[in-house]
Amino acid sequence: MADIFESTGIVLLYGLVGLAVMVLGYLALDLVTPRRLTSVIWSERNKGAAIVFSGQLLGVGIVVHGAIRASEFQSGLGYGLISTLLYGMAGVVVMTLVFAVVGILTPGKMGATVMEDENGRPHPAAWVQGALYIATAIMLVAALS
Repeated sequence: MADIFESTGIVLLYGLVGLAVMVLGYLALDLVTPRRLTSVIWSERNKGAAIVFSGQLLGVGIVVHGAIRASEFQSGLGYGLISTLLYGMAGVVVMTLVFAVVGILTPGKMGATVMEDENGRPHPAAWVQGALYIATAIMLVAALS
């Protein structure tokens, strides 16, 4: 029975680390978009911003998953939690850099472009950027293995 409680505690700790990385990911995305994501998605109901944010959340989740799997359980729980946090933060940094590079290589400002919503339809760039977050996360996880 003690093993169940210990395992549950470990799951909760890794969950908190994952949540912290997701919050950092949200803050990073909010910095590279022209307006507050909470307003744009929840108040304005902007589908393009929701697509990009969803892709980023999936990407961060993929990176955290890979980081947990790659964490050094043999070195102890503390080391595993710290390595997961650091790998996750590195993933957020790389995904944010990818967003910025794509913004440089494409016409217009990427942050503004992905938030364009014409007649309730998101700009195609939103889908591309959302997929780019997921693709970047998959590459990062491959680097962890």
